[in-house]
Amino acid sequence: MSSNGAGKSEVAKWDPGFTRGVVNAVGPLIKRYFRAEVRDLDRLPSTGGALLVSNHSGGMFTPDVLIFAPEFYKKFGFDRPVYTLAHYGVFIANIGDWLRRAGVIEATRENAAKALRDGAIVLVFPGGDYDSYRPTFTENVIDFNGRTGYVRTAVESGVPIVPMVSIGGQETQLFLARGDSIARRLGLTKARMEILPLSIGFPFGLSAIFPPNLPLPAKIVTRVLEPIDVVAEFGEDPDAEMVDLHVRAVMQEALDELARQRRFPVLG
Repeated sequence: MSSNGAGKSEVAKWDPGFTRGVVNAVGPLIKRYFRAEVRDLDRLPSTGGALLVSNHSGGMFTPDVLIFAPEFYKKFGFDRPVYTLAHYGVFIANIGDWLRRAGVIEATRENAAKALRDGAIVLVFPGGDYDSYRPTFTENVIDFNGRTGYVRTAVESGVPIVPMVSIGGQETQLFLARGDSIARRLGLTKARMEILPLSIGFPFGLSAIFPPNLPLPAKIVTRVLEPIDVVAEFGEDPDAEMVDLHVRAVMQEALDELARQRRFPVLG
């Protein structure tokens, strides 16, 4: 890591000018390629922090953030950042510096709480890679693999949970299996590799992560749902599993609705 910004907290490394440049350069290309739509952004609180909880799609080249962030900044401007929680493994050398400047921060409870208390939107994908590599044949299923930590983060930070759903990302290639049982048999879980996904795509055909296939231009639609005030609905000391069950049920209903509106795979 470079010395620029050394000693700063993760959230303090966000650079609005750098983020604007990335959004202006990449945003239009991503939107055009995936014919992307982001609906109901006005459901996000206009001020204060909020934990945006979404399903995760598209495997290695998941476009979720690059679809959502440009539309957010177009509506709300660059005075209020969107921070995306990510696995520590993506913060490699200069790439890590660039990601932090663009608002990607390591997924820790402390980083999320700091950003939320500063009034930012924090985007979390509780299902992580397990979700983004879900089989295409079950693409419209909300599954966080039992992870509920996001609930406690929202409650402790005093912010609402804002569910968000996306459809189309699992059609960017044919995802066959997560390969979690294969990973266990090969002992990869000791190296924190919980999956060894299998997919078919262009140009390499069958892939087990590598070689990485290029995403097909599937139409992707993202929709923001109504905020959930966890304490108001579930009490001061809510059961995280009950809240998670409710969040996933709300998301599942919305994803099912988007699926009913979708006429053809890839084409949308």
